[in-house]
Amino acid sequence: MRRLPVYLLIDTSGSMSGEPIEAVKNGLQLLHSALRKDPQAMETAFLSVITFSSNASQVMPLTEVASFRPPNVTASGGTSLGAALKLVVDCADKEVNKGTSSEKGDWKPLVFLMTDGMPTDSIDSGLKKFKAAKWGLVVACAAGHSADTAVLQKIAGENVLLLDTCDSASIAAYFKFVSSSIVTTSQKIDSGGGVDSMSELPPPPPEISLLKP
Repeated sequence: MRRLPVYLLIDTSGSMSGEPIEAVKNGLQLLHSALRKDPQAMETAFLSVITFSSNASQVMPLTEVASFRPPNVTASGGTSLGAALKLVVDCADKEVNKGTSSEKGDWKPLVFLMTDGMPTDSIDSGLKKFKAAKWGLVVACAAGHSADTAVLQKIAGENVLLLDTCDSASIAAYFKFVSSSIVTTSQKIDSGGGVDSMSELPPPPPEISLLKP
């Protein structure tokens, strides 16, 4: 079976303490519940969660939806975005099945990145490694006005989402968009296609705007 790998990169730095990190926990639960209701997503989507604060950590390896348990995340430390970009490439190298001459590998992974601040490490080598990897679609979300949208554009091109605030309603809207994007992609895969641009995804909820190039 060709799987649809999905990597969720989540900022868990100290500035996410309080309502934002609680909203992230609820968002992961919402995401899981939504995917469990969709037979196609249940069959094809595999989820991984990578958090980044003072360092980056894969808190949930690539796991099928039925077995996925939303991890308990806590907020502290800096914003090691460069380390997170390196780590997601390393994880995908290990976890995503490459095709052979006789058998197709997994679908290209989807990457959803959310951060509320500026990177506290250098992103240069991580970005270079990330850009050299083969992804299906990369979407970055600037949660609140302190996020560095210029850096996010380097990572995700024109696929940068903006949340006005880091409150629970905005973060819930983000995870709702992520779940609908995964469901849409898994349905397109079922009919033999994939998704390689935001225009093929459902429109973001009203709490989310798209960064204008």
